[in-house]
Amino acid sequence: MICLNRLRSALICVPLLLVAAGCTSHVHRLHQVRDDFYLGNLSGARAEVARLLEKPKKDGDVLLLDQAAIELADGNPAEAERILKEVRGRFDHLEQKALAESALSMVTDDTAIAYAGENHEKVLLLSYLALANLMHGGGDAQAFALQISDKQQKLIDASGGLEQHPELADVQVALGPYLRAALAEESRFNLDDAVRARTMVVSYQPGFRDGDADLQRAQLEVPTRPGHGALYVFALTGRGPTKEEALEIPTQAALLIADRILSAVGKHELPPTVAPIRVPVLVPRPNRVAHVNVTIDGATEGETATLVDIGNLARTHYEADYASIVGRAVARRIIKKGAVYAVKDAVAAQHNPVADIALTLGGVAWEATEKPDTRCWGLLPDQIQVLRIELPVGEHRLGLTPAGHTGVIGREEPASVRIDEGRNTYALAHFPDSRLIGRILTSSQ
Repeated sequence: MICLNRLRSALICVPLLLVAAGCTSHVHRLHQVRDDFYLGNLSGARAEVARLLEKPKKDGDVLLLDQAAIELADGNPAEAERILKEVRGRFDHLEQKALAESALSMVTDDTAIAYAGENHEKVLLLSYLALANLMHGGGDAQAFALQISDKQQKLIDASGGLEQHPELADVQVALGPYLRAALAEESRFNLDDAVRARTMVVSYQPGFRDGDADLQRAQLEVPTRPGHGALYVFALTGRGPTKEEALEIPTQAALLIADRILSAVGKHELPPTVAPIRVPVLVPRPNRVAHVNVTIDGATEGETATLVDIGNLARTHYEADYASIVGRAVARRIIKKGAVYAVKDAVAAQHNPVADIALTLGGVAWEATEKPDTRCWGLLPDQIQVLRIELPVGEHRLGLTPAGHTGVIGREEPASVRIDEGRNTYALAHFPDSRLIGRILTSSQ
């Protein structure tokens, strides 16, 4: 039996629970980081991430992903790679679900579970590792590129396979085989590997502008002509999606039915459904950058083409998992209502109206404290674009200019690149909008 003093304590706790419902979600904690980053204030973004990491709210790893993006844009690829490896190790460990955390999430919310990354983030983490590694030596880039394909296949299998989610076949990340082909062409040891990888790129992304031409070159031509090398220009364009809070109307209807069923078979009414189910929704961002114009020594060489559509990748994976997200929320709400009902039944013999009111208010507050899981990698781009250029050996002036569908939207950003015979040189630039963030990285530096 619950004593009266405990009931009074429960009543005192109700306001505290309601205040807890208003705690800042991850998406709100991320606002300043995103604002500083997209204004080009990388030192400010880095300082804000460091401040948030002092008191992480089970979002430490996802904040580290943003820190890695900041370091990469700021010209520190080795540090970015170190951070990404650290997070990757924990994500791999967290894929083995912790039963204790899963049980806790059923009486709190999904933010009680250590963040193991969304499916698209797990693949893109490996993509960033490969790009960062290329920018400072490239010794592990081949391994990371292989892991990209392996990881996405494991995620597809874990979701039920292409039979259950055929839409996932259309968003396989082509960056892995693209990099494997580039590295195979540079080594020249097994050009058949380059052909196989180029074939995979065309299969994964049939809309990739340069896919067929790359495959034909791999099949019929030498990787580069004598006295020449290849320059690969990678552009991270636009702003990737984030997660925000929204109400799930169909879920509210389902809970109303659950209320009626449980109330009909019991002696007491359940707490009213005044706190609707809140779920995270993926919010895409408009991308003004259709491509990046590339010049070499003042002459136009072409424009980048989209190799990975991150916005579409994230949306497709999110929609494939959405039923599970709502399902957990429904189960959680029913468990909470059932728990309140069971306690009401246990104290019924007291005939104490204070107890009934306390339990009803406590149940409402318990539901109101739920927060949707808006944790996400907030500094991802919308697209990864690329252009391959064959150039004579020597130093060259590279110029990159962001352009929209109707023309140039920003100024040209310069960089110096060195081309070695038969070797690949890589350049990486981040254009979330009309201006370059940080600086252009080149592997030749």
